Amino acid sequence: MSLNTHIAYCLSPLGALEIHASPAGLHAVHFPSVQQDRSLAGARHADLPAVSAAVEPFELLNLRSDNATEPLLKEAANQLRQYFAGERQTFELPLAAAGTPFQQQVWQQLCQIPFGHTQSYGELAQRLGNKNAMRAVGAANGRNPIAIIVPCHRVIGADGKLTGYAGGLNRKIWLLQHEQRIASRIHSII
Repeated sequence: MSLNTHIAYCLSPLGALEIHASPAGLHAVHFPSVQQDRSLAGARHADLPAVSAAVEPFELLNLRSDNATEPLLKEAANQLRQYFAGERQTFELPLAAAGTPFQQQVWQQLCQIPFGHTQSYGELAQRLGNKNAMRAVGAANGRNPIAIIVPCHRVIGADGKLTGYAGGLNRKIWLLQHEQRIASRIHSII
């Protein structure tokens, strides 16, 4: 991250999140210590009430910013809180992740995957106009620096199996179960 990037830390049901931003937008959202947070990440979605009780309310722990980035960091933390509370399905934040033009295209396509749904690497490659680019799409997906907000966790293998996730496969499972539970609740109301 550049010297002009500022950081906020917050707790979520999946452990600590680190948010990096500059006046241009969000640069990264990640789990700062995947190994340290394994105890929370390993919780099945059914165990959520017991786990989330330890971190409720969603808490902004630390903010290292200037006047230009503080509102963006606070808004990012607020939108993440809403997401984890089941009150938000899409994010409305300026993004400024560094990446190649191809990576940027892949990350934009990730943002088009609807909440509560998944797509395969092959489907993403087809949407980008090159059905043979599955591996390149997978590599770009793996380099996504903005977890949850750019929903790389919604990408699965062609056979429907879950594939890796930088935050840990248990977190990916939790995020997908969370979204499916919220989407099911919304559909049952309609």
